[in-house]
Amino acid sequence: MSKEITLDEVQINFKAKVLRVDPTSKTRRRIMDMGIVRGTEILVSGKAPMGDPIELQLRGYNLSLRKKEARDIIVELL
Repeated sequence: MSKEITLDEVQINFKAKVLRVDPTSKTRRRIMDMGIVRGTEILVSGKAPMGDPIELQLRGYNLSLRKKEARDIIVELL
């Protein structure tokens, strides 16, 4: 099994697969409503100069998340 990391730690142009969303997250429902659920493959396509926000590609669309929200998403690198 690969090492578990949070989505904000994934480098640009790397893919990751969602393992889970932190159950204690205040934005968990909103994150899951955007299609970020277990098994989803995500490509980190860019980051702002200070690392916030993070640009993602998943399920055929682009999405920007704050670093704080990305910390609640546990992934493994592909």
